[in-house]
Amino acid sequence: MTVAASGPVFSLREIPFSYRGSWFGFSPVVAEQTYAEDVHLVSHQTGMHAVLRLVPAVETTITATPHQLTWSRDDGRIDLVYDNPDTVRVKGRGLGLHLLAADPVLTPFSGPYFYQDPRDDSYVFTVYQTGRRYRITLISGRADHLGAQALGTAERGVVLPDDEAWEIAIEEYETARAPYASTDAFEQVAKAARAEFDAFAAAVAPWRGDRTPAAELAAYVLWSATVRPAGFVTRPAVLMSKHWMDKVWSWDHCFNALALADGLPELAWDQFRLPFDHQDAAGALPDSVTHSEILYNFVKPPIHGWALRHLPPAPDPGETYRLLERWTTFWLDARRAPGRELPHYQHGNDSGWDNATTFDHERVVETADLASFLVLQLRQLASLAPDPDTSARWSEQADRMRDALLTELWDGERFRARGVRSGRTWSSSSLLDLMPIALGEELPRPVRAALAARIERHLTAFGPATELPDSEHYQDDGYWRGPIWAPSTVLIEDGLRRAGYPDLADEISARFRALCEKSGFAENFDARTGEGLRDRAYTWTAGAYLILAAAHERRTRP
Repeated sequence: MTVAASGPVFSLREIPFSYRGSWFGFSPVVAEQTYAEDVHLVSHQTGMHAVLRLVPAVETTITATPHQLTWSRDDGRIDLVYDNPDTVRVKGRGLGLHLLAADPVLTPFSGPYFYQDPRDDSYVFTVYQTGRRYRITLISGRADHLGAQALGTAERGVVLPDDEAWEIAIEEYETARAPYASTDAFEQVAKAARAEFDAFAAAVAPWRGDRTPAAELAAYVLWSATVRPAGFVTRPAVLMSKHWMDKVWSWDHCFNALALADGLPELAWDQFRLPFDHQDAAGALPDSVTHSEILYNFVKPPIHGWALRHLPPAPDPGETYRLLERWTTFWLDARRAPGRELPHYQHGNDSGWDNATTFDHERVVETADLASFLVLQLRQLASLAPDPDTSARWSEQADRMRDALLTELWDGERFRARGVRSGRTWSSSSLLDLMPIALGEELPRPVRAALAARIERHLTAFGPATELPDSEHYQDDGYWRGPIWAPSTVLIEDGLRRAGYPDLADEISARFRALCEKSGFAENFDARTGEGLRDRAYTWTAGAYLILAAAHERRTRP
């Protein structure tokens, strides 16, 4: 990543070019870990779908900044900017462009249908995969077309010349809308797009500067991954990515809420509340929410009480209490075996640490991290309770769960997991077993000291590995069996600070921030090399950088 006068310059292979509120972006990433040669318009309505290929007439250099995407070669140039969340403007001079259907095959059940609208001579793709239309309107210059109304396999699209200047608009919409009318010059549209992003960055990272060189790009990752309400997405939402991880998972959203909280509290509360809009009759939150799908087959860990400790006061505390109460009661009623004080996960996916070695022996397991998060959540319910008696009841439950955690799962040296049906216990070399550090000052001093010492053993040059690097189970790209992740880093850093280990917390924060500045905002990172892994534009990673950088700036600036 480099920084230009117009903002950070980034690679489209790592971060898609998009705009706050839009459901589409521009990227060569067309499916999970699948990279095309050309930039595509990729929509996230009804899933991730490549819709159009944008192919310059000759090989070009591509430059992406937060407000403008540019193809250039010699004296030729094509610029693309967002006019609004569902419309882009594209302007060319001395360089031709082909806009072609990404899928060349049209059947009665799938594929793109392409025609010319007789109302205004615009060109329209109707795409089965997204259920949307994509209209190309010529604003100036001339254009030719290929394959209009063609069936079967055909090249379909619009061809713009390289021997004269031209400008077009591309829109995504449902069934019909008035012909596109150009009101502002291209330069004004570009200036407005830049101002939109600059205002967002100023709100979420007003402290950014030379000491935080990745802050502006982190803000862009959050801004560009935000979508407007549509389908099952009931509020303005920060997707985890506008690559293939294009959902909101029910713990990822907490970290994005915290990153936005100081500068954009309303948007932050939208992030926190979105999964609660789909809370089921049992009080459970969905595993994930996206445009056209809600999944309930798993849940995610109850870190919401922890998150509320760090959010500004709720705009509707009574409703927040009610929602948190139902989510907590789900764990107490539906996830505790008869006669047991401690709750259990039914699968590693419930923990968010899908394949952590903690779950190698059994899947239906009482774990120390889950009990710790619920203690924090019960404490938060006590602070939000409508009356003293209710508050006392929640505090008593928190005390009982904390005491059961220490009595039943602490063996004097480490926390153990316990199989719910077998009753047997075991320890692992996963960082997950050390997550009770999130309880901070609630833990006895010897327990804090033991956890802090074990966390140090996980610490690599880039941050805390999720599996001990010298473990036989460690894998460089093993998902939760080695790589560094943002959420575990933030939770541990916060817990260590409250547990009385600020120096170790500072070191973890510094290493993770340096990692992001070196390797961007990947879903996770190789703990040995710092290389970014999997989805390379993950918002909770960008959010974690902003959380840690903002806190560091508050602590160290005069």
